[in-house]
Amino acid sequence: MTGAETRPENDAVDTGTAHSARIYDYIIGGKDHFPADREAGDAMVREWPALPVHMRANRDFMNRAVRHLAREAGIRQFLDIGSGIPTSPNIHEIAQAAAPGSRVVYVDNDPLVLDLSRNLMSSTPEGRTAYLEADMRDPAGILAAPEFRTALDPDRPVALTVIVHFLLDEHDAVGIVRRLLDPLPSGSHLAMSIGTADFAPEEVGRVAREYAARGMPMRLRTRAEAAEFFTGLDLVDPGIVQVHHWRPDGTGTEVVRDADIAMYGAVARKP
Repeated sequence: MTGAETRPENDAVDTGTAHSARIYDYIIGGKDHFPADREAGDAMVREWPALPVHMRANRDFMNRAVRHLAREAGIRQFLDIGSGIPTSPNIHEIAQAAAPGSRVVYVDNDPLVLDLSRNLMSSTPEGRTAYLEADMRDPAGILAAPEFRTALDPDRPVALTVIVHFLLDEHDAVGIVRRLLDPLPSGSHLAMSIGTADFAPEEVGRVAREYAARGMPMRLRTRAEAAEFFTGLDLVDPGIVQVHHWRPDGTGTEVVRDADIAMYGAVARKP
């Protein structure tokens, strides 16, 4: 794993403290990270050597989910919460390849993500992309933001994509997702990946402790807890499964074992 240090334009970026999005970028082979992120990533991979496989499988799942939503479900609007470091193919690239008129709003609260996203907000002439710096724990603020209301039509179906493993019990993760989804019209979709320790509890537990030691505690959820996010929604086949089992398309180049994956994934439609 190698990477080139990126110099942020935004003085608010804390390059001396590891950040979850930059750790993820480092582990999957990106270039937008700093020594603290590399130290953290190396420590986590020592605890669970399958971590890069797990992270790549999670990214591949979300790519497949977006492709399904654009091609098969007819979704033309996407709200991506916790977008992280932009890595091609991005959600707007996948959606607009299937439907050039697709519109995407990315939401994150990392200033470095904002800096990097400015260079990647290219779009087809028919579509649109926008970036909103906001905290997912403020659903009302996200839905009321000019970036959201200008780029997307709240009266037409929206695909909400979100990752929740850094939301703790006191944050009410299920309530946050519900408050994001409730105002969206019928036909909207929810696509999520949800961290779990169901399949490699010792290894994943050690990785979680490494995150917590750096001020990034996470909440790992059972399958029953993952299902709570989809109450009242119509799950798309195959339902809630480990991410590598969600509609695999045969494009992967590595063998993935169930024990190497610590994430459930699912897509569901709002009736």
